[in-house]
Amino acid sequence: MNKGRALMDRYGRRHDYLRVSLTDRCNLRCLYCMPAEGVQWREKAEILTLEEIEQLVRVFVEHGVRKVRLTGGEPSVRKGYIGLVQRLAGIPGLEQLGLTTNGLTLAYDAHALKAAGLDSVNVSLDTLSPDRFFQLARRPGHHRVLAGIRAAVESGLTTKVNVVVLAGTNDDEVLDFVGLTRDWPVTVRFIEFMPFLGNNWQPDRVIPSAEIRERVSRAFPTRPVARQASDVASELDIEGHAGKVGFVSSVSESFCGDCNRLRLTADGQLKCCLFLSPDGNLRDALRAGASGDKLAAIAQNCLDHKWRAHPDMSDWQQRDVLPMVQIGG
Repeated sequence: MNKGRALMDRYGRRHDYLRVSLTDRCNLRCLYCMPAEGVQWREKAEILTLEEIEQLVRVFVEHGVRKVRLTGGEPSVRKGYIGLVQRLAGIPGLEQLGLTTNGLTLAYDAHALKAAGLDSVNVSLDTLSPDRFFQLARRPGHHRVLAGIRAAVESGLTTKVNVVVLAGTNDDEVLDFVGLTRDWPVTVRFIEFMPFLGNNWQPDRVIPSAEIRERVSRAFPTRPVARQASDVASELDIEGHAGKVGFVSSVSESFCGDCNRLRLTADGQLKCCLFLSPDGNLRDALRAGASGDKLAAIAQNCLDHKWRAHPDMSDWQQRDVLPMVQIGG
């Protein structure tokens, strides 16, 4: 493996984590992720091919990226995605390979993904009620997601369940979700509702993680888990439980201080911050024959403009932030 210069921003933060969106398409229509009217899908020619994704990941690994997470849209709707997992897992220097999914196909795919070299999976599930699932996702499939989580655990994948908490919608299920960790060795992560284009975000729909954490600690004997640098979640062990719970305070508390993330959209645009516009067209550069060093230079230029921290909530609402489905979770 050729070793290039590590990707660092002007604040000395080393970026060794790349999130790669395989597609902007999804087979659910979750309220907080996609506008009710839908989005304009990218044309096929605009989307990176699987071979191009592999090429770009190799460049990033050569420049210090050690963790890659595949996202969407919904990555499992991308034909050939398990084969891509196998190829990426074989890249020398890549230490962790994860997947974020809605879990609809995971019951069928989990064992193949593990065999292909996947290390971990994050499954989005915002309710334990089938009826409420249909209200939130605007599609059926609740039982398939639960079956997918079970299959992921049984296959040996490190498994997390991501729960976006919406005030007055599903916050009454917090303790029920903690109950999942009693017998399953999963980490249930409660995520604050974030503002994106078309998701009707309002401050009063956000329940701060501190409040959720307090609810959990009142109901269960807990112990804090040591937090590693660049972790976005703080975690609690629950006495007698096989799993853990985590809290992602993306709105109430900034975790930007040790941010190590880059995002590659499905159409090959590089985002250095979830809440900033893309700042680097890697797709066009790659298709024009750019060398690995040139591609890394584009990424470095993006990092040279990265902010120390994301804007506050009032500013977010004024920004033209893409729907989450088009960014990649």
